[in-house]
Amino acid sequence: MTDILGDLQARDIVAQTTDEDALRRDLDAGPLTFYVGFDPTAPSLHMGNLVQLLVARRLQRAGHNPLALVGGATGLIGDPRMSSERNLNSREVVAEWVGRIRGQVEKFLDFDGPHAARMVNNLDWTGGVSAIDFLRDIGKHFPVNRMLAKEAVSARLNSESGISFTEFSYQILQGNDYLELYRRYGCTLQTGGSDQWGNLTSGTDLIRRVEQGHVHALSTRLITKADGTKFGKTESGTVWLDSALTSPYAFSQFWLNAADADAPGYLRVFSLRPLEEIEQLIAAFRAAPHTRLVQKALAEEVTALVHGPEATAQAFAAADALFGTGDLAALEPATLSAAVDSLPTARLPRSALTAGIPVLDAFVEAFAGSGSLKSKGEVRQAIKQGGAYINNAKVDSDAAVIDAQRVLDAGESAVAVLRRGKKTLAALRFA
Repeated sequence: MTDILGDLQARDIVAQTTDEDALRRDLDAGPLTFYVGFDPTAPSLHMGNLVQLLVARRLQRAGHNPLALVGGATGLIGDPRMSSERNLNSREVVAEWVGRIRGQVEKFLDFDGPHAARMVNNLDWTGGVSAIDFLRDIGKHFPVNRMLAKEAVSARLNSESGISFTEFSYQILQGNDYLELYRRYGCTLQTGGSDQWGNLTSGTDLIRRVEQGHVHALSTRLITKADGTKFGKTESGTVWLDSALTSPYAFSQFWLNAADADAPGYLRVFSLRPLEEIEQLIAAFRAAPHTRLVQKALAEEVTALVHGPEATAQAFAAADALFGTGDLAALEPATLSAAVDSLPTARLPRSALTAGIPVLDAFVEAFAGSGSLKSKGEVRQAIKQGGAYINNAKVDSDAAVIDAQRVLDAGESAVAVLRRGKKTLAALRFA
């Protein structure tokens, strides 16, 4: 791609740049070495980090050289939040999280070829530096009045909680990272979220002061929903990139459930397809919103990027099977379990399967939380009308029971998926 900055702007990804004309010129002249950093403040990256991963992937595809930094040092400190002080994690925990996050980042970049990516850890150049040397060599280049003006610092200073010197110093550490990467690898571009702009420019200013070098910073806009609420949050919490924290099924459902007003913008940001193809898909979707073409494209592409094609196929198979167009028994136990987690669910001891549970009781118990079936009479009526199913098998008699022969393996538990009609679902989980 000859105009990668233009492509990022057309996708409405770019929030700020230090010097747009100079950055465009240097990107066009290429190859340029850039870096993006991730702090191990949790055991996994989340949906918001995905924007940075995909920007790095696009820049590499356009012929530039990525440095992916996982902050073993900055993760011990914590980037100041607008709200309150972070809890400090132990060195052992941070080291473990560094390894986990490295594995996630490595999926998105190519580590071979002429523009091979390189993983770096800022603990390598920070861990052995004394406080005196750091303050003399780096700290003296940071005017306190400018540090106080940073948005997160200013917000915290005006709050009841205030800000510790530890978090106040974070921007010096991040600025030093850029300086080190500039010296070691000729890095001249740092990318990050718009909430990181103060930290990004601390590095560009430091390089100018120490090395008289001219380098770039590019921030990406924070993705929000059309109603202004935070992107990447659901009723059950943050959408993580680690399959142990957010299953591929739940991950794909996040995209499938995107609001019609949000989905086109998400597709531009998160899809690696050419913009022309994206706009054609959006136009078709707007002509027939009921098709949910954009949501399906998002779910398929982004889930495959994060979790791989096989897990994506299982997630879509699970969605089909829940609504009767696929085989629940063919699903892997973990996928089935994740799919059941999305349903109203009653939990019973596995011993209840020995004698069996009358189907009337089972439906009332499973649907109690949703209010869809309130009595045995309603269950009898559903069975009589041919609209009651257990694991997609039609219930023919109100005298039937759910026993060990009628449940499915979901790993640590057995499950029965109950359905009334085409779309009303609930489950029983036996453990």
